[in-house]
Amino acid sequence: MLSKRNKEALFNPLSKDNPVLVQILGICSTLAVTAKLEPAIVMGISVIAVLAISNVVISLLRKTIPTTIRIIVQLVVVAALVIIVQQILRAYAYDVSLQLSVFIGLIITNCILMGRLEAFALSNKPWPAFLDGIGNGLGYMIILVIVAFFRELLGSGTLLGFPVIPQWCYDHGYMNNGLMILPPMALITVGCIIWAHRSHNKDLQEK
Repeated sequence: MLSKRNKEALFNPLSKDNPVLVQILGICSTLAVTAKLEPAIVMGISVIAVLAISNVVISLLRKTIPTTIRIIVQLVVVAALVIIVQQILRAYAYDVSLQLSVFIGLIITNCILMGRLEAFALSNKPWPAFLDGIGNGLGYMIILVIVAFFRELLGSGTLLGFPVIPQWCYDHGYMNNGLMILPPMALITVGCIIWAHRSHNKDLQEK
């Protein structure tokens, strides 16, 4: 059974304290990798893995890291994990790694990772830190998937590369909205999700 504190670390980032919707972190990659659903899912899984493992490592080392070099240590840990993720993607999902381009490498400077390492992992034990990493990674991935779902569906008429809009729709004049696959529509889509989320959670409007 999870304690109340551990449940909050795992589940709060999914909605109540979502890193994208509430803390407005990780917006750059959210806009850049969500034109298609597949790279968004892969990016989300990559962030979950890096965030969870780096949280645990920093938590284990927290009492031995000098305060003056803690940021450097955090960057080294995250960079090592990101390199491993990059190599795995190149070996087993090369096409997706090309679509993600530099954004996998930029996980190193993702505000969500550095924020959780600094705010949580450095002051908590490994198990809560692991749950916090999983929770925030999932919260980030959920938004990526939602945005990518609508952008790919409306912009390309596909999901995970498979056509889902019936041909008769096109025969009767339906057209894919090319604007949806452009970065400005990603920003608008994220803005709409934030608006819907805050409208549903009135207590967040004061934050």
